[in-house]
Amino acid sequence: MVDAWNSSDKFNREASQWDENPQRRAVALGVAQALIAAVKPKKTMRALEFGCGTGLVSIEIAPLVKRLSAVDTSPEMLAVLQEKIGTFGITNIETSCTNLSASTESALNEQQFELIYSSMTLHHIDDTSAFLNSISALLSLGGIIALADLDLEDGLFHDDPNEKVHYGFDRKALSALLNGAGLQVMSFETIYTFNKTNRAGIIALYPVFLVTATKNQSVPQE
Repeated sequence: MVDAWNSSDKFNREASQWDENPQRRAVALGVAQALIAAVKPKKTMRALEFGCGTGLVSIEIAPLVKRLSAVDTSPEMLAVLQEKIGTFGITNIETSCTNLSASTESALNEQQFELIYSSMTLHHIDDTSAFLNSISALLSLGGIIALADLDLEDGLFHDDPNEKVHYGFDRKALSALLNGAGLQVMSFETIYTFNKTNRAGIIALYPVFLVTATKNQSVPQE
């Protein structure tokens, strides 16, 4: 996953078993279906997924776009995706082990994308505002960003209490950050709900949203 909290070691350890979790597969499919319905990807689009993991969403989106750059900070996660690319004979996914929240030398900085998206990744990134400005700079005018993540939660969703994450996002606050990055919010919808026993031992519901936004102006200069 993309991170500024050095969580790639955790995802490296879990990569080989990542896809075995049925709820993880279910939320990825839900995100992909909601994204397809909201964005209507086209064969002319160059797409970027940050925090692609093992490619559960990438595999669904790739057939619908011209090219997909799948980016993650975990080489082990990308190795699983690369195996899928070979197995299924996919020719339009390019993988990159890159931390977009830290890298200033990435080859991606020279590219523009019509679609940038992520699934359950943004809450792993420390400085949300700075990161949204960074990825907005990669989005072409008229392009779309689609972000799926947790609504603001009780802080008990993640099993590891020491894992550094945002406890989901307040929709109004996130909308303001997107606007500040030169993006105009188009829609905010609930697309999935985790029914999960949290680390306090309580069965709780954790909604997942999909927000879409378009770029219709230049990113503010700092």
